[in-house]
Amino acid sequence: MSSNKILKLIKEKEIEYVDLRFTDPRGKLQHLTMDKTIVDEETLEKGVFFDGSSIAGWKAINESDMILKPDLNRQIIDPFTSHNTLNLFCDIFDAVKKDPYERDPRSTAKKAEAYLKKTGFGDKAFFGPEPEFFVFDDVKFKNEMNETGFKIDSSEGPYNTGKDYENGNMGHRPGVKGGYFPVPPVDSAQDMRGEYLKALKDMGVKVEKHHHEVAPSQHELGMYFGTLTDQADNVQLYKYAVQMVTHSFGKTATFMPKPVKGDNGSGMHVHQSIWKGDKAVFSGDKYAGLSDTALHYIGGILKHAKAINAFSNSTTNSYKRLIPGFEAPVLLVYSARNRSASCRIPITLSKKSARCEIRFPDAAGNPYLTFASMLMAGIDGIKNKINPGKAADGDLYAMSEEEIKNIPTVCGSLREAMESLDVDRKFLTQGGVFTDDQIDAYIALKFEEIYKLEHTPHPIEFEMYYSQ
Repeated sequence: MSSNKILKLIKEKEIEYVDLRFTDPRGKLQHLTMDKTIVDEETLEKGVFFDGSSIAGWKAINESDMILKPDLNRQIIDPFTSHNTLNLFCDIFDAVKKDPYERDPRSTAKKAEAYLKKTGFGDKAFFGPEPEFFVFDDVKFKNEMNETGFKIDSSEGPYNTGKDYENGNMGHRPGVKGGYFPVPPVDSAQDMRGEYLKALKDMGVKVEKHHHEVAPSQHELGMYFGTLTDQADNVQLYKYAVQMVTHSFGKTATFMPKPVKGDNGSGMHVHQSIWKGDKAVFSGDKYAGLSDTALHYIGGILKHAKAINAFSNSTTNSYKRLIPGFEAPVLLVYSARNRSASCRIPITLSKKSARCEIRFPDAAGNPYLTFASMLMAGIDGIKNKINPGKAADGDLYAMSEEEIKNIPTVCGSLREAMESLDVDRKFLTQGGVFTDDQIDAYIALKFEEIYKLEHTPHPIEFEMYYSQ
């Protein structure tokens, strides 16, 4: 859309503010709100300057000027603001060079899409993410030198079966791992999830469904698949809608992968496929209706999975979900039957729907970097014809320790993920999609989080070791 059409939209919809939105390296959506009276053609086409040194992982204070350049192809009228507000996703440009800033995640996603076209393997990469999240009534946490801990509460929590409520305890709530799919009143969030979908539709996102997830207080919404950058935008809108709607209900939502002990964590399964013109590149006559190209794509992801973990599982908390021996998809194998495999091949009714579903990511990190890293790994697999090995159609839970021992797994910690990224990065820097400077800065940023966790005593350590 042209800047003139945006200005016309602002007038027609009586927009008062234009909100310029961008995503920092960790994946948090940030914004700057402009009064409509100073938004003109030049602002929309050239962008506005801002201080990049204030964003963790970006410019130093002596080179802080950067440009927020609106992407005019996507306009969202915010359903949550009291004043009519138009939200525009932005790319970050270097103020001196006037080109895309190499550490900007959204620009990286766009470069990954351009690189796919350049290789000739396809025109479009489609992504279908399925982010999960928890909703609580109350959350408290404290981290002092002499005291640490957290406390969460949800009316759906099975730990509340004996709690006294002012209007009585109705007793209808899911048990541990019992949230998939009982109707209300056991599922207490039917109306709230309906509001999530309505908000997403209001922001232009094509939605499919909503449902309760396995754990009490855990939920998932379904979005229609889309191209890489657009779908990463949609994940950011998804998280914004979930947190804003939940807040309006007097509750709180989190995309932390493992906020609850002893029950399922939250992941983000990501369906992926490549198209060239009107041809579904992943459709073929090989295993589960896949093509050699699709199998090589899977081979690339399995080979580079530990480096991908640095983006797809980018929090220390992510690895409290990814534990071998449980339901989490930690084994680096593919299968049309096993949901415990890192890569599942969905059964489809149409050859055009041929795709792979990567199951180890979560939604706590940066969707632009998560999707871009998986696409780059898949492209590397196609380029080098990486064999993914034999499909794992047997019961992975029934395998002996000896058999499991020979199957590679995803990383066991954020430290391992960052160390893996450091040594396995060439597939990301092909075509200048990621840069070494960007990767180094990201690793340094994440090690700040690693050190915080590693240097802090944990309450469970007092239980285990205090009297030793």
